[in-house]
Amino acid sequence: MTSEPPRVRLDAPPAHAVRAAWAVFTVFVVAGVGMATWASRLPAVRDGLGFTAEQMGLLLLTASIGSLVALPLSGMIASRIGAARTCVAFAALAAVGFSVTTLAVDAGQPLVVRVGLFLGGMGVGIWDAAMNLEGAVVEQRLGRSVMPRFHAGFSLGTVAGAGVGALAAHAGVPLSLHVITVVLVDLVVVLVCVRFFEPTAHAADGSTGSTASTGSTTPDTQADPATAVDTGTGHTLRDTLATWRESRTLLVGLVVLAAALTEGAANDWVGLAVVDGFRVDDSIGAIGLAVFLCAMTLARLAGTSLIDRYGRVPMLRACGAAALVGVLVFALVPTLWVALVGVAIWGAGASLGFPLGMSAASDDPRRAALRVSVVSTVGYSAFFVGPALIGFLAEHVGYRDALLVLAVPVALGLVVAGAAKPLPAAPDPARTLDG
Repeated sequence: MTSEPPRVRLDAPPAHAVRAAWAVFTVFVVAGVGMATWASRLPAVRDGLGFTAEQMGLLLLTASIGSLVALPLSGMIASRIGAARTCVAFAALAAVGFSVTTLAVDAGQPLVVRVGLFLGGMGVGIWDAAMNLEGAVVEQRLGRSVMPRFHAGFSLGTVAGAGVGALAAHAGVPLSLHVITVVLVDLVVVLVCVRFFEPTAHAADGSTGSTASTGSTTPDTQADPATAVDTGTGHTLRDTLATWRESRTLLVGLVVLAAALTEGAANDWVGLAVVDGFRVDDSIGAIGLAVFLCAMTLARLAGTSLIDRYGRVPMLRACGAAALVGVLVFALVPTLWVALVGVAIWGAGASLGFPLGMSAASDDPRRAALRVSVVSTVGYSAFFVGPALIGFLAEHVGYRDALLVLAVPVALGLVVAGAAKPLPAAPDPARTLDG
């Protein structure tokens, strides 16, 4: 098997880029904490509203609609106000949305729950695109592939969020108190971290400048034109539409779509599938989600070296095969502990599709912002289709059997994985050496 040639830096990465990498990693972590906190308390949401499986699927669809409405605008928003301000603004919107949601669950107001979820989905979607774009900026400045590690940070956050969620559910902590506390802490952390983000190639005033909240640029944080990612202030609507006609970008989007559906289905349904499928307590359902997230986190931490050794496309295919095996084991075996082994295999298989898709979208720094926006939008459509479809099926065949439908997107991801093959690297002899 021929591995893809690694990029080797001829000089040490600048200190400000290293600080930015840790800042981006931390933002990914808190995003994961917030998402898993919500997912871990879905049984409480269901019980509080008295919803059926089909109704839960439609409820979760509301947040996905919010994300899909907002995501096509993410590239233009980030190019105008910067990745840092975008992260702060939409993390704040997500905090408001999920706070409204949980308070409405307590009050038994399903319509207000849906309004909150729509706002929360908008916030999460654009926050996600912006932090991935900043990850691409840092990746270019460091001259090495670090996107899987950022997503490992997200997974670490989901493990922590699911673990705390299990404890909160077991201790009977009120849903709204738990979720509101977490999203407010997340927002504070994001406000601190964005001060260390890398500058982008074009600030809103047309000059090279920082995306940090102060909007200032110091000599230590001056963008290097050779490595900065163009976030696209100069891009027009015509450029955006043209990106939607790029066959490779759309196929990479399908890779991310398959990965997002495989990962998102676990986040949404594993807890409920464990609880209802094996007749166990809600806390055991949260543990099932934690098993998935732990396996995905470990695979992402190991992923960078594996990708360097075997290449992007072979690792995508290996992960797809593992995800398929894991889903089949979880859905079909009658024993809880064996099903949890299947969940672990599923988690490992779902680990690399999303970060590798984002890396593939960012291969050309000049169009990274537009392509990340398109790929994110295509990927998030999984959260539009998945919850409703699986909820509908679960109403008729049960949660575990409904999850067998994931074999379809996994197979799709295997078929189109070749589209993620790295583009030829742009010559940059001063900073990198191919070999």
